[in-house]
Amino acid sequence: MANQSHSDLSTRRGSAPRLKADSINEGAGRAVVIGAGLGGLASAMRLGAKGWQVTVLDRLDRPGGRGSSLVQGGHRFDLGPTIVTVPQGLRDLWRACGRDFDRDVALVPMDPFYEIRFHDGERFTARQDDAAMRAEVARISPEDAAGYQRFLRDSEARYHFGYEDLGKRPMNRLWETLKVIPRFAALRADRSVYGHAAARVRDEHLRFALSFHPLFIGGDPFNVTSMYILVSHLEKAFGVHYAQGGVQAIADAMVRVIETQGGSVVQGAEADEIVIKNGRAAGVRVSHGPTFPADVVVSNADPGHTYDHLLKNAPRKRWTTGRLKRSRWSMGLFVWYFGTQGTKGLWPDVGHHSIVVGPRYREHIKDIFMRGKLADDMSLYVHRPSVTDPSCAPEGGDTFYALSPVPHLGHANSVDWPAQAETYRRKMLSVLEERLLPGLSQHVTESLVFTPETFKERYLSHFGAGFSIEPRILQSAWFRPHNISEELPGLYLAGAGTHPGAGVPGVIGTAEILGQIVPDFPREKTSAAPKPLAAE
Repeated sequence: MANQSHSDLSTRRGSAPRLKADSINEGAGRAVVIGAGLGGLASAMRLGAKGWQVTVLDRLDRPGGRGSSLVQGGHRFDLGPTIVTVPQGLRDLWRACGRDFDRDVALVPMDPFYEIRFHDGERFTARQDDAAMRAEVARISPEDAAGYQRFLRDSEARYHFGYEDLGKRPMNRLWETLKVIPRFAALRADRSVYGHAAARVRDEHLRFALSFHPLFIGGDPFNVTSMYILVSHLEKAFGVHYAQGGVQAIADAMVRVIETQGGSVVQGAEADEIVIKNGRAAGVRVSHGPTFPADVVVSNADPGHTYDHLLKNAPRKRWTTGRLKRSRWSMGLFVWYFGTQGTKGLWPDVGHHSIVVGPRYREHIKDIFMRGKLADDMSLYVHRPSVTDPSCAPEGGDTFYALSPVPHLGHANSVDWPAQAETYRRKMLSVLEERLLPGLSQHVTESLVFTPETFKERYLSHFGAGFSIEPRILQSAWFRPHNISEELPGLYLAGAGTHPGAGVPGVIGTAEILGQIVPDFPREKTSAAPKPLAAE
């Protein structure tokens, strides 16, 4: 069947495509995106807006990738990201597709953003309100008030340069990096995030509160470039939001937009190899399924998986297996998802987001990133969405997840998670009962654990890393895997492992850059009106 079309394949979500032929055809204006994570879906939307006929292939049973969810015992568990920090990026994406994001997704501002609970009993509450934040800093350490204001000015300067400038344009040419080195030097990009916080404030509680944010994108605060202090300005300028229905609601809305563009999302379809024809990417072969021909292939898979597996039969010059092994990868994640009953009136001082800080900071981070050691102590990020969105839990109950940064699987003598997972979960339960949720064990009715092994198996994450390649200065911009592949013409990269990096704004940004480097494909316009979204 030499003229196989995508209409011949099953694109019904939740089913694998049926094989009708396995021969590569000319792409004819077709684009294939590997992975229905947020970066892949955003890329599909951008390509669809540029006239490409887009098919998204994903191995899971629902879209969203790490931003998806699952339901167990009446609880909806957000599996990955829980917040939206720069909604404007999503609004710009929708606008490029002729849509209105706020008609499709309801965002709820968080107030407070989160509460940090320190081991010595001190607390720090983060809010968007500038006066409230200045008062909080002054309460903890009056002598640091001026330094905090200076830190905010530093953060804003790095936001304009790092996010609005570098983060919104391709960095695949070395010259683009070389010419901004003087600006990097002026902004002390050589300093770490923690180092910059320490240069502005003396109190260790505040140093933690101003420096822990790189952990949200897989970075070591003591080694990641101080450019990432821009997050403080992001929070102040745009706020922190929760999408009703979780990030899954954003992914589902993305799928609907793709479908209105004439594209399709095929779940249960695992990409096995990028097909090469005449020296360029020509399609994607699915495991135990067909080959999808394409003129453009976008991989939202982890760069390690893209280059080591999807290009397994192609020669590579830069991103060789050795180079990937030598790269520094983000930490792994241990996540305990649990549901409770009879807790609606309990723990009234525990809001949507809490951060429980262990007794060590610097040394604990070294254990995770440098030593590859599973420490006895832990710091936790606790997500309680049911206080904002009651639909995610049965009546009278709550839905939680507790996340602990842990070493990835690439260290020598890596953690034996099948043997250690339950022990570590019990330690986590003990910390939660002691520090945040007294009596928790009496109310838990549902339980599910993800370890770095889960991330490796479910998301095909290199070394089970939670956020792909760590965003150190020599692994950022030009030094990251490029959005336009260095290894194969016609192949493009999106998602956390490429420029500008991880996090919801970062992966949405990779699609914005993709829209700049992939040319338009003009298609004949039809008189038919676009299919409306369900919300309309």
